[in-house]
Amino acid sequence: MTIQHRVEQHRLRILQVSTADRLGGAEGVAWNLFQAYKDRGHESWLAVGHKKTDDPNVFVIPNQRRPTIWGGFCKGLQEQLRPFEENMPGVWRMQEWLTAWSSPWRKMQRSLGVEDFHYPGTQQLLKLPPHRLDIVHCHNMHGWYFDLRILPWLSKEVPVVLNLHDAWLLSGHCAHSFDCERWKTSCGHCPDLTLYPAVESDATAYNWRRKRGIFAKSRLYVTAPCQWLMRRVEQSILAPAVVKARVIPNGVNLSVFYPADRQHARTVLGIRQDAKMLLFTANGIRQNIYKDYATMKAAVAQVAQRMQGQNMIFIALGEDGPSERLGQAEVRFVPYQKDPESVARYYQAADIYLHSSRADTFPTTVLEALACGTPVVATAIGGIPEQVKGLELPQFGLWNSGLNRYGMDEATGVLVPGGDAQAMAAGIEQLLRDDSLRRRLGENAAIDAAMRFDLQGQVDGFLAWYQEIVNDSAATFSNEARQV
Repeated sequence: MTIQHRVEQHRLRILQVSTADRLGGAEGVAWNLFQAYKDRGHESWLAVGHKKTDDPNVFVIPNQRRPTIWGGFCKGLQEQLRPFEENMPGVWRMQEWLTAWSSPWRKMQRSLGVEDFHYPGTQQLLKLPPHRLDIVHCHNMHGWYFDLRILPWLSKEVPVVLNLHDAWLLSGHCAHSFDCERWKTSCGHCPDLTLYPAVESDATAYNWRRKRGIFAKSRLYVTAPCQWLMRRVEQSILAPAVVKARVIPNGVNLSVFYPADRQHARTVLGIRQDAKMLLFTANGIRQNIYKDYATMKAAVAQVAQRMQGQNMIFIALGEDGPSERLGQAEVRFVPYQKDPESVARYYQAADIYLHSSRADTFPTTVLEALACGTPVVATAIGGIPEQVKGLELPQFGLWNSGLNRYGMDEATGVLVPGGDAQAMAAGIEQLLRDDSLRRRLGENAAIDAAMRFDLQGQVDGFLAWYQEIVNDSAATFSNEARQV
């Protein structure tokens, strides 16, 4: 009996909690699971801070605060200023000031650097679905919509799964801490308050202690898409709250992301058939602090210099802008694409997918590229080494020591140290010059993605775990009842 058949014998009532219903990243993971659970016959709902669809099973967490006299006065002034926004300099600053000071207590807290947990609608979470729940599955809880202080109460009412997509729950304010490890002990003296979610002043030690106090009173089931992030959980303030933990990798829809005819994909996209095409995709590519566009750009420039006479195009998908030249290589910027099939076509057309990060957890774009049969050259940051099976390339020396351990029969790409443009260029050049090797890695990538990163496998993993949690919860309740 397969996992899928086993979990479908018990119809579950599942509420997921997410920042929004239709965005990328963590929100996309929650949406895909929400849809898949419905398709499997379970009762599936999604509670969000910001609703983008008209799906009746998606609820907005009712955080609208009761208007105060002062707040109403500020709002009225904003409305009166609206006709002058375009023609009168400084009006926008006045409106920003009115927005900030419409809630003076909240403004004061933010000025002090205190993380904002005042979202009273979170207390209504269990009343949003029409039936009693078996599981509440929370995704990213930053995004200005969720009151973290309800976790102790919520986790006593229903089993709560926390799905970490970054490390915000472990720190005094940031989603990724780069090389800083103060989150392990206390935070405070923060090296960069501007990291998302930014704070205005250094109250990171207070924020850290407040989260620690919340977790100390909670009983939580914690999941992460990779071992790298789970190891951080084990060293963090969240660890004492963990009843059970499980790594369940994210998956992608293999009916959308799959290998296809490269010539046809290039014809549709208007890309020359004889060009060597490199691809990178992310939102706000050049300004994204977590991505390392500079390293990719430097690597592509080196490859273009070495491969004189070869037509080369580097497509940066996720940002609009005029094309640039790097020697003989063209850098083409393509705006963000909402349609997944359009995104898949770019992967299908590419020879190599590049991914250089300064901080990352388990990027979906890498999974999408692998599923489309496109080999990946990426920095060994965060959970990326758990996605890409790096090819041994002894001829390039020590840079790949410990990173690339797979032979041609298993490798799906090449891993390089973070910030190392020379190593990235070497990996790109090796794959571009060896068509047979590149094709083999692409074939391996598609096979490996189908085995390890299928969305249906992710769904199976969560449903099986939910059932274990529900069974454990029922047994605990029965034991407590007998003791009474």
